[in-house]
Amino acid sequence: MATFSRSVTVDWSGPIMEGKGTAKAGSGAFNLPVTFPSRIGEPAGTTSPEELMAASHAACYAMALNATLGRKNASAARTVISATVTAGTSVSFSVGRPSRLK
Repeated sequence: MATFSRSVTVDWSGPIMEGKGTAKAGSGAFNLPVTFPSRIGEPAGTTSPEELMAASHAACYAMALNATLGRKNASAARTVISATVTAGTSVSFSVGRPSRLK
């Protein structure tokens, strides 16, 4: 099986509550601001690891679904997938719950 890699670099400055950073795609496709307060509260125009995981889950599922349709000689004119990743609000490390796809 062929493999491929994708990367994101996060540049963070400051302590957890006051600090901020940027998440930059290795491909150059995005350079997004991240902060911990916006991660656990209102996003205020910044993203979070959970939002990025939800985006990747939804995109991957849409591609897999359409690949399956194609193998059955079928197709969808349009596919809309929403994903939600839920996590706790503690500053301490915790593992999030699985994502939910719609």
